[in-house]
Amino acid sequence: MSFFIDNWLLITIAIVSAAMLLWPTVSKGAYAGGLNPNEVVLLMNREKAVVIDVCEPNEYAAGHIKNAKNLPVSRLEAELTQTVKNKGLPLVLVCATGVRSNRAVAIAQKLGYEKAQSLSGGMGAWRETGLPIEKA
Repeated sequence: MSFFIDNWLLITIAIVSAAMLLWPTVSKGAYAGGLNPNEVVLLMNREKAVVIDVCEPNEYAAGHIKNAKNLPVSRLEAELTQTVKNKGLPLVLVCATGVRSNRAVAIAQKLGYEKAQSLSGGMGAWRETGLPIEKA
């Protein structure tokens, strides 16, 4: 116990350093199964992936991936099977930061879309990469 008391400053620095290392991952909504923007483009071009933007309509109108369909998370479970009939196609779910789309992936997988994935970092990551967006 005396080690912790004598070295409290070093222990505090170690904890703060660990938090700073983890912050970028947490703040961008990234998770291990997410796709980066370039991987999304490859899926769209090679495997005809369907892009579903799970943002609210006003966010979608401000800027979205070309040909993305808008289906807010609140309506996803009820309307996804009508919007995307082929459950074998890759499904890319997108939101502003990647947090809502991670929830949407769980919903899509529950509905039988086994190839559902999220864009890590959301539209923010898409814009940072310099990829084109459409405005409605």
